[in-house]
Amino acid sequence: MKTQTLDFVAKDKDGNIFLIGEVKTNNLRGNAREQLKHYLSQYHGNISFGMLVDTENIQIFRWNEQELSEPIQILNTADILRFYDPKFGQKQIFESYLTTLVEAWLRDLAYHWKSPKPPAAAVMEEIGLLPHLADGTTEEEVELDIVR
Repeated sequence: MKTQTLDFVAKDKDGNIFLIGEVKTNNLRGNAREQLKHYLSQYHGNISFGMLVDTENIQIFRWNEQELSEPIQILNTADILRFYDPKFGQKQIFESYLTTLVEAWLRDLAYHWKSPKPPAAAVMEEIGLLPHLADGTTEEEVELDIVR
Protein backbone atom coordinates (compact mmCIF):
# COMPACT_ATOMS: atom_id res chain seq x y z
CA MET A 1 0.00 0.00 0.00
CA LYS A 2 1.28 3.46 -0.93
CA THR A 3 0.62 6.66 1.02
CA GLN A 4 0.17 10.24 -0.13
CA THR A 5 0.52 13.27 2.11
CA LEU A 6 -2.37 15.72 2.05
CA ASP A 7 -1.46 19.37 2.67
CA PHE A 8 -4.29 19.79 5.17
CA VAL A 9 -7.70 18.52 6.16
CA ALA A 10 -10.54 20.07 8.14
CA LYS A 11 -12.38 17.94 10.67
CA ASP A 12 -15.78 18.48 12.23
CA LYS A 13 -16.38 18.47 15.99
CA ASP A 14 -16.57 14.65 15.93
CA GLY A 15 -13.16 14.33 14.23
CA ASN A 16 -14.53 13.39 10.80
CA ILE A 17 -12.73 14.83 7.79
CA PHE A 18 -15.10 16.91 5.66
CA LEU A 19 -12.58 18.91 3.59
CA ILE A 20 -9.30 18.10 1.89
CA GLY A 21 -7.08 21.03 0.93
CA GLU A 22 -4.11 21.41 -1.38
CA VAL A 23 -1.79 24.41 -1.18
CA LYS A 24 0.57 25.67 -3.89
CA THR A 25 2.69 28.81 -3.81
CA ASN A 26 2.63 29.10 -7.58
CA ASN A 27 -0.59 29.71 -9.48
CA LEU A 28 -2.79 26.65 -9.58
CA ARG A 29 -2.71 24.59 -12.73
CA GLY A 30 -5.07 21.90 -13.97
CA ASN A 31 -2.94 19.20 -12.37
CA ALA A 32 -3.64 20.61 -8.87
CA ARG A 33 -7.36 20.11 -9.45
CA GLU A 34 -6.75 16.57 -10.74
CA GLN A 35 -4.55 15.84 -7.74
CA LEU A 36 -7.29 17.06 -5.38
CA LYS A 37 -9.87 14.95 -7.21
CA HIS A 38 -7.58 11.92 -6.93
CA TYR A 39 -7.16 12.41 -3.16
CA LEU A 40 -10.89 12.84 -2.68
CA SER A 41 -11.63 9.69 -4.68
CA GLN A 42 -9.12 7.66 -2.65
CA TYR A 43 -10.41 8.70 0.76
CA HIS A 44 -12.99 6.33 2.22
CA GLY A 45 -15.28 8.66 4.11
CA ASN A 46 -17.97 11.26 3.67
CA ILE A 47 -16.04 14.28 2.43
CA SER A 48 -18.15 17.13 1.10
CA PHE A 49 -15.57 19.74 0.14
CA GLY A 50 -12.22 20.25 -1.53
CA MET A 51 -10.09 23.39 -1.42
CA LEU A 52 -7.25 24.57 -3.63
CA VAL A 53 -5.19 27.46 -2.33
CA ASP A 54 -2.48 29.50 -3.99
CA THR A 55 -1.21 33.02 -3.37
CA GLU A 56 -3.91 34.43 -5.68
CA ASN A 57 -7.10 32.47 -4.94
CA ILE A 58 -8.82 30.11 -2.56
CA GLN A 59 -11.10 27.85 -4.61
CA ILE A 60 -13.74 25.79 -2.85
CA PHE A 61 -15.38 22.78 -4.52
CA ARG A 62 -18.12 20.33 -3.66
CA TRP A 63 -17.37 16.60 -3.84
CA ASN A 64 -20.14 14.02 -4.25
CA GLU A 65 -17.88 10.95 -3.96
CA GLN A 66 -17.52 10.77 -7.75
CA GLU A 67 -17.29 14.26 -9.21
CA LEU A 68 -15.54 17.46 -8.26
CA SER A 69 -17.77 20.45 -9.01
CA GLU A 70 -16.63 23.64 -10.63
CA PRO A 71 -15.55 26.07 -7.91
CA ILE A 72 -18.59 26.99 -5.81
CA GLN A 73 -16.64 29.90 -4.39
CA ILE A 74 -13.43 31.69 -5.34
CA LEU A 75 -11.96 34.01 -2.73
CA ASN A 76 -9.01 36.35 -3.07
CA THR A 77 -6.27 34.81 -0.92
CA ALA A 78 -4.72 38.13 0.12
CA ASP A 79 -8.09 39.57 1.14
CA ILE A 80 -8.59 36.63 3.51
CA LEU A 81 -5.10 36.03 4.83
CA ARG A 82 -3.99 39.65 5.34
CA PHE A 83 -6.24 39.54 8.38
CA TYR A 84 -3.79 37.02 9.90
CA ASP A 85 -0.58 38.44 8.40
CA PRO A 86 -0.88 42.11 7.39
CA LYS A 87 2.21 41.79 5.16
CA PHE A 88 0.76 38.90 3.14
CA GLY A 89 1.51 39.53 -0.53
CA GLN A 90 4.45 41.82 0.24
CA LYS A 91 6.97 39.07 0.93
CA GLN A 92 7.84 35.62 -0.33
CA ILE A 93 5.45 32.98 0.96
CA PHE A 94 6.37 29.31 1.27
CA GLU A 95 3.78 26.53 1.08
CA SER A 96 4.10 25.58 4.74
CA TYR A 97 3.42 29.17 5.85
CA LEU A 98 0.54 29.54 3.39
CA THR A 99 -0.95 26.34 4.81
CA THR A 100 -0.55 27.68 8.36
CA LEU A 101 -2.37 30.91 7.45
CA VAL A 102 -5.24 29.01 5.79
CA GLU A 103 -5.54 26.83 8.89
CA ALA A 104 -5.56 29.94 11.09
CA TRP A 105 -8.46 31.30 9.04
CA LEU A 106 -10.40 28.02 9.18
CA ARG A 107 -9.84 27.74 12.94
CA ASP A 108 -10.95 31.35 13.37
CA LEU A 109 -14.15 30.44 11.53
CA ALA A 110 -14.53 27.47 13.90
CA TYR A 111 -13.69 29.17 17.21
CA HIS A 112 -13.58 32.95 16.59
CA TRP A 113 -10.20 33.10 18.30
CA LYS A 114 -9.22 36.31 16.48
CA SER A 115 -12.50 37.83 15.40
CA PRO A 116 -16.22 37.43 16.09
CA LYS A 117 -16.69 37.68 12.32
CA PRO A 118 -13.69 36.21 10.46
CA PRO A 119 -13.12 37.03 6.77
CA ALA A 120 -15.68 35.44 4.42
CA ALA A 121 -17.75 33.99 7.29
CA ALA A 122 -20.99 34.88 5.51
CA VAL A 123 -19.82 33.23 2.29
CA MET A 124 -18.75 30.09 4.15
CA GLU A 125 -22.18 29.98 5.80
CA GLU A 126 -23.90 30.45 2.44
CA ILE A 127 -22.11 27.50 0.80
CA GLY A 128 -22.70 25.24 3.80
CA LEU A 129 -19.13 24.92 5.00
CA LEU A 130 -19.39 26.96 8.20
CA PRO A 131 -21.59 24.48 10.13
CA HIS A 132 -18.99 21.74 9.49
CA LEU A 133 -16.23 23.99 10.82
CA ALA A 134 -18.02 24.82 14.08
CA ASP A 135 -15.96 23.42 16.97
CA GLY A 136 -13.82 21.47 14.48
CA THR A 137 -10.12 21.60 13.73
CA THR A 138 -7.55 21.32 10.99
CA GLU A 139 -4.56 19.07 10.56
CA GLU A 140 -1.51 19.40 8.29
CA GLU A 141 0.35 16.71 6.37
CA VAL A 142 -2.18 13.93 6.81
CA GLU A 143 -1.15 10.55 5.42
CA LEU A 144 -3.67 8.95 3.05
CA ASP A 145 -3.38 5.29 2.10
CA ILE A 146 -3.72 4.86 -1.66
CA VAL A 147 -5.08 1.54 -2.84
CA ARG A 148 -4.18 0.74 -6.44
